[in-house]
Amino acid sequence: MRKFEKVSYNDRGIIPTRADDASAGYDFYSPIDFEIKPNEFVHIETNIKASMGQDEVLLLFVRSSIGIKRHLALANGTGVIDSSYYNNEGNEGNIICALYNYGNETQCIKQGERIMQGVFVKYLTVENDIVTGSQRKGGIGSSGK
Repeated sequence: MRKFEKVSYNDRGIIPTRADDASAGYDFYSPIDFEIKPNEFVHIETNIKASMGQDEVLLLFVRSSIGIKRHLALANGTGVIDSSYYNNEGNEGNIICALYNYGNETQCIKQGERIMQGVFVKYLTVENDIVTGSQRKGGIGSSGK
């Protein structure tokens, strides 16, 4: 079952919501005020974690209004939150929003502002699937080498 929860160690997270019943994406909200200068990266802990089925993934995208109007992009293009990220030992599955300002003006984001959106997707594996790692122990980047 898919669900969003606040991480236990910081209750400042705001549970993501959909704008209407035809929206695929759940809007993630900034838990804090921050500013991001031109050519700067900012990492924001959303204080939200996502539980999902083993054959599902949460894909994260910048909201179009943030990208087009404010010249902000996700630093990694598209975020991929695997089901094994939930409740990991490193950060309890706290979903991070890493924004990059590719514009010429400093952008100020207010607490409660929608900053990215997440879409749950079921995925398939190949018949001769090979898993090369062991079970995830940490947070970001912990499933790779």
